Amino acid sequence: MLALQPVDTVPHAFRPDPVTQEEAAAMFRAVLNLFGKWELTDEQAATLLDMPVRSYRRWKAEGAGRVSRDGAARLSNLMGIHKALRIIFSEAQRGYAWIKAGNAAFAGASALDVMLGGELTDIMRVRRYLDAERGAW
Repeated sequence: MLALQPVDTVPHAFRPDPVTQEEAAAMFRAVLNLFGKWELTDEQAATLLDMPVRSYRRWKAEGAGRVSRDGAARLSNLMGIHKALRIIFSEAQRGYAWIKAGNAAFAGASALDVMLGGELTDIMRVRRYLDAERGAW
């Protein structure tokens, strides 16, 4: 005889797995390539990653060291910006150039100008804008 079984319908809190150091190192390598496409200086790149220029140059030459939670969040948001630009622009070069172009959404400043404010929230602001433009939500 068939019997009904109770189903657990209590929603459980979502807690994503943290980014591993291997994943963070892979994102760092990808972001290095992205910074090359954006034609950033080492000083600009270090500001975006919130690290001393000397450390950035060492990581660039030798590979990433231990990446903090904040660092992983920065890398993840930068990769999200890259993804959004690739979706919005069919020509990759236009997306790479957009990052330095003035934008009315940022009161005439470029996305790079906004991100160079140095805070994680500055990078997130650009990502949120691009996600909205591409219709992610």
